[in-house]
Amino acid sequence: MRTYWSFRKNSMERNHSLQHHPKAFHVFGPRHVSSPGWRELISSSWKDESYKRIVMACFVQSVYLLELDRQEHRSTETGLAPQWWTPFKYKLVEPLVDERDSSIFAAVLEWDQAAALADFIPIRPTGAPKVVLAIRGTLLKNSTIRRDIEDDLRYLAWESLKGSFRFDRVLSALRTIINLQGSKNVSITGHSLGAGFALEVYKALAAEGTCVEAHLFNPPSVSLAMSLRILSGKAGFVWKRFKSMLPSNSENQSKSVADAAESRITSELKQMLPMPHLYVNTSDYICCYYNYPDGEQKSSFNGNKDQKEEKPAGSGLTGVKLFVASKAKQRFLEAHRLKQWWSDDLELQIALNNSVLISRQLNSLYTIQAPKQTQC
Repeated sequence: MRTYWSFRKNSMERNHSLQHHPKAFHVFGPRHVSSPGWRELISSSWKDESYKRIVMACFVQSVYLLELDRQEHRSTETGLAPQWWTPFKYKLVEPLVDERDSSIFAAVLEWDQAAALADFIPIRPTGAPKVVLAIRGTLLKNSTIRRDIEDDLRYLAWESLKGSFRFDRVLSALRTIINLQGSKNVSITGHSLGAGFALEVYKALAAEGTCVEAHLFNPPSVSLAMSLRILSGKAGFVWKRFKSMLPSNSENQSKSVADAAESRITSELKQMLPMPHLYVNTSDYICCYYNYPDGEQKSSFNGNKDQKEEKPAGSGLTGVKLFVASKAKQRFLEAHRLKQWWSDDLELQIALNNSVLISRQLNSLYTIQAPKQTQC
């Protein structure tokens, strides 16, 4: 009997400590976002881009906490992560695990019909994805830092995450989900390194003619190649010399073939692709180059409350949305944190833009890819 009551007491103490944990949803999460209710039948909150941005950011936060729950030996019942998806009527379907270190780097979340019915919501609200694949960024913990930093360095050197174990795992998982649910019911989201993976996977699927909704928070734009291009017009020579000292990359070996295909652009594909939503902070040097102008055309800004779809002159990209945090100068860690995207005092501008990096990244969506080389 004494053992039972000791266990009961310890369990209650653990639950109490989690409720007051600094990363608990009601402590660290958004203040004024309510859970879906029966009113969703009349007017869906998911039609509001601000609401969708907040929920997607919360889903990414849940992936960070899934890994922290694993490291700190918290179960599904006592973990912090579920607090970040259950208020929005979603459930965890599958965590994506890096088999090399057993870390959780992504998660598949699905609309929880049973939980919705309990609150008298018989159907999924308009605009709410049936399935969301969320990917965390770099987590500087002993259990995860090695593999996270490896991928950070991969992007720094090659401006690409293809070839990473995690890229292949996410792409495979998303293809499976799309085959089951249909691409219109699927969204992908990520923060920092996770946003980089999400963009790479989004582009890989788009090249196959498959389109999903994407929300990318602080996507990485810093690479040696990008930095050299901006710092000097003669950086091409320096960059080639630097790359010659790096290990060979099969993706770059077929670059000339891919470049030859870039001119074959179809206007039909341009109009059908939903462009990803990119959320950047100009004080964050990891993603700030997404707002770097091309020097020829200026970005047009609208207030967040009055967002109008405008096609920039001379741009072939339809519906490109770059959301820029417009606060005064901030410290890097503050500008890079995920929390800002659900903050009450967020000042947001939407740039229907012509930036150097976006033009290069997204124009590649319209290329007809060269035939893949057979692997022996």
